[in-house]
Order: sequence, then structure tokens, then C-alpha cells
Amino acid sequence: MSIASAIQELSQVLGDRLSLSKADLDAHGQNEAHFPVTPPDAVAYPQDTAEVSQIMRICSAHGCPVVGYGAGTSLEAHALAVQGGVVVDFARMNRVIEVNAQDMDARVQPGITREALNTDLRATGLFFPVDPGANASIGGMASTRASGTTAVRYGTMRDNVLGLEVVLADGRIIRTGTRARKSSAGFDLTGLFVGAEGTLGLITELTLRLHGQPEAISAAVCAFDDIGAAVETVIATIQMGIPMARIEFLDGASVAAVNAMSKLGLPETPHLMVEFHGSTAGVAEQAERFGEIADEMGGKGFKWSSKPEERTALWEARHKAYWAVLSSRPGAMGLVTDLCVPISRLAEAVTAAHEDIARASIPGPILGHVGDGNFHSLLLVDPDSPEELAEAKAIAARMVDRALEMGGTITGEHGVGMGKLPYMRAEHGAAWDVMGEIKRALDPGNLMNPGKMVPGN
Repeated sequence: MSIASAIQELSQVLGDRLSLSKADLDAHGQNEAHFPVTPPDAVAYPQDTAEVSQIMRICSAHGCPVVGYGAGTSLEAHALAVQGGVVVDFARMNRVIEVNAQDMDARVQPGITREALNTDLRATGLFFPVDPGANASIGGMASTRASGTTAVRYGTMRDNVLGLEVVLADGRIIRTGTRARKSSAGFDLTGLFVGAEGTLGLITELTLRLHGQPEAISAAVCAFDDIGAAVETVIATIQMGIPMARIEFLDGASVAAVNAMSKLGLPETPHLMVEFHGSTAGVAEQAERFGEIADEMGGKGFKWSSKPEERTALWEARHKAYWAVLSSRPGAMGLVTDLCVPISRLAEAVTAAHEDIARASIPGPILGHVGDGNFHSLLLVDPDSPEELAEAKAIAARMVDRALEMGGTITGEHGVGMGKLPYMRAEHGAAWDVMGEIKRALDPGNLMNPGKMVPGN
């Protein structure tokens, strides 16, 4: 392996679009969680698929590791170059290539962010619904199989990516999927690369499913005395078939943090935040029915609104919850859990997690996209305390074990990266070895985002 030789050859191809500056390397070695700063050896800024292919051919020839990079908002160290090498930053591949309004799909480059895409789509009456909270890049969202607040209605990236263009480890360019809404033609390679976290290839183009902008939107917020009542309300709402676009849970500690940052002034008890999409009459009826269920479950202070400014304030506060919780313990770093369980076990899982954290010496507010059984705890750790980090990891491990016993998963949306790697065997068993075999078949030199996802990587 000769990373230096690869960088020398890449500099001749990319010129000043291959960065070796310490500031740039350090910026691409940062992450949003507790993992140490890990700078790469170089950062490449390709402008098109042909350049990505050329980068891969050069790196393959020299045995140089390659890591894809979007907006850098992932939470499990997905984009850290843990074995050195070149980070490929897709910031300059950020265009909407075409929009097919009649077919409700679009082709985009991977570096475009979800907010920029929806701004571009505004005049078409369509939108891309997947909303992980952060203004992530579409390529990164596909690579981690992201979802977020709207998954309960619109699904995850798996459901909204129709096809891909991918550059493989040897530089070959392949296309997966079509613009057709279904196909029985061969392996589902689109599904293979969505969620592969850049370990099998670099995504250079995506064909996305779009949705019509709803005629009306209403949002509601409701307080509860305890976690169990709030989560049971979610379960009852789903079982009643009320078509929610979002339903979010925040425990009392999360509400306190959000209040401090966003000045919402909510009672510092467990809350549900809900949104409905549809016709004017439809969303009013759905909000009313939800209010009735919440009232039966002991909900208090139910308020709903269709005013854009009030809805925007509510969801901006929810999207800032991660930073609000971090700010509630100044100087802390976060270890984030990302469990997802069958909806019937949700109340049990959340209550048990809350009890685990209550017994701990570190805080860990709980929140999540409970409409699809996905919830998080942000365990706040003193970065100078190995004891606190060990305690946080032990709490997270107990939560993982419980989720798997319930038929759930170690990660509902954040992906594996490095943080969830120790739990993959427990969830997948021998199937994890099969993932490793697929990796070796497509990337025999282990160049694509090494150290992530598969055993022995």
C-alpha cells in the first residue's frame, strides 16, 4: 500500500481540488459524537462521476483507502478515515440533474442536501419527505439508510430511492434500478448499496421517489405525567389507523433542554409532538381524533395549529434537540443509542431504558421517532472521564440486548459505522459473515471505508 504515491498521482489529476491543508484534513477528521478526531491524508473534491471513477482507479492501483463524505452529520463515525487514505468530499457534486414531475421522481447528485433539494422542488408541487433532522446530504442519507421524523408516513431512504449510479472499488461505474416503480429483474442492487455506508462503492447519482406537497398541515403538542402514558398513546394512535406524518416523543429532561435553547415554555414532563398531512378537513379531523386518544390516556395541554410559523417553531426546536441536550451538560460529549423495536414493545423498551439511566451517574435524556418504534438516548459523558464513557457503553449495551430480545434492532436509522460494530454479530449471527463475503467480492483490497460495517474489515 502506498498512500503517498496515490496522493501524488491524484494531485496531477485534480490539481487544487486535492487538498492537503491541515485545516481541511482536521475538518474532515471531526465527527458529531464521542469518537476521536481522525484526519485523512488528503481530501478530494470531484466534479463528476468520471473523476470519481478516476480517483478509484488510482487508489485501487496503489492500495489507498477511500472514504466518501457528504455533510459530515452522521453519528457513528461513518466518514472517519480510520486507516488513513483519501476522503472523497461530494460538496461540488450537488446538482439536481432532472425532475420528472409527472412521474414524481428526480435524479440528483449525492452532495445536494435535503433542504436544498426541497427548495429546488418548491415550484413543482412536489417534495422529498425523508427528514433526519440534520441538513444531511442525499448521498450520505442513502449510504446510512437514514429516516427520521417523517418515516412513519413516508418511509425511509430504502423506500424512496429508486435507483443509483455507483463507482466500485476498481473504478467501474454501474447503474442499479430504474425509474419504474417495481421490477423483478435480478438482485436488488439498489437495496444493497442503500445502507452499505460506502463500504461497497461510492454513490455518484440517485433517482428519488418524490411526493406531492400536502394541501394542509397541522401540528399538535401534548404533555403527559409519565413516559408510559405518552408511549401508549402512540401505540393506540397507530392501531386506530390515524395517518400521522410525524409523531415524536421527548421525555422531561429532553423538554427541559429544548425549552432552554428554543424557549418553547412547555411543561417539563414527557411530551408528544405530532403532525398531520392531507386536506384541510382531513388534518382537522385527525388532530381531533388524536386529541381524544391523548385525553383518554391522561394527556394535558393538548394544542394544535395549522399556522406555518407555529409549526415551524415546533419542529425547529425538535430538530435542535440533539444540540439542546448536549448543551444541558456544558462540555459533555454524547454517546447516542438508536434502538428500534416492534411497536407493541415500545412502551416497555422506553420505560426500561429510562430506569437504566435513572440508576446511572450520568444523564441520558430520551427522545425519538416513536411512530415506527425508534427511540434514542443521548448519554452525556465527561470527555475526560474514561469511567463515565465505560458506564455509558455499559448502559447502551444493556439497551441493545433488551431491544434484540424484543425482536428489534441495534440501529433504526443512524447506521453501524464504528459505534454499532460490536453489536452486529448479536443481531445478525452468520448473516454478518455473508455481509463480509459480499464486501470481499466487490472490494477485495478492502479499500472502501475500511474498519466499518463488516467483520474483519
